[in-house]
Amino acid sequence: MKNISLKKELITALLFTVFSMVVLGIVYPFFMNAVSGLLFHSQAHGSFIAGENGRIVGSTLIAQRFVNPAYFQPRPSTAGDDGYNASSSGGSNLGPTSEKLRKRVAAEIERLRKENPDAPFPIPVELVTASASGLDPHLTIPGALWQVPRIAKARRVTQDRVKDVVCVNEENRTLFVLGEPRVNVLLLNIALDRQFGKAR
Repeated sequence: MKNISLKKELITALLFTVFSMVVLGIVYPFFMNAVSGLLFHSQAHGSFIAGENGRIVGSTLIAQRFVNPAYFQPRPSTAGDDGYNASSSGGSNLGPTSEKLRKRVAAEIERLRKENPDAPFPIPVELVTASASGLDPHLTIPGALWQVPRIAKARRVTQDRVKDVVCVNEENRTLFVLGEPRVNVLLLNIALDRQFGKAR
């Protein structure tokens, strides 16, 4: 009698395991993928942005490096050996007492002062520290406005015209309460090119 009961329980457990694997491992993911593709098509497919010539220039979800002085620069990145590596998302996990972190912040401050001699002091903290993912595509409004003098000089336009581009591309808080007003760096740089022409 015990053997029959044990056999029945094992069969039930096996059937439940197979059922769970099929439903939760195959049906549910395919269903959610289909729904997200219908309701959030752009996000479900990477939020890629095409440039003037139709070629993909990046994603609004992932930061990328901009070194040309005529463009806004994102936060520093610790994703990968050289930063901005989308396959190595993650922060440095260095704490405020870390000597390595202090040296890296000091190097960022020195670089920013050299590249932005006309920018006001102090430097916004987000421009010298990496985000938790290392790939945050956004800057706060103060972080963007701090870079305006360099960009205006490189593009030979007034600072007010560059500020206007920042204001037009400002994104509100998520659900009107979460986070801070911000700008997407990639979209902001594309807007600069549309307004003033592609920088050389």
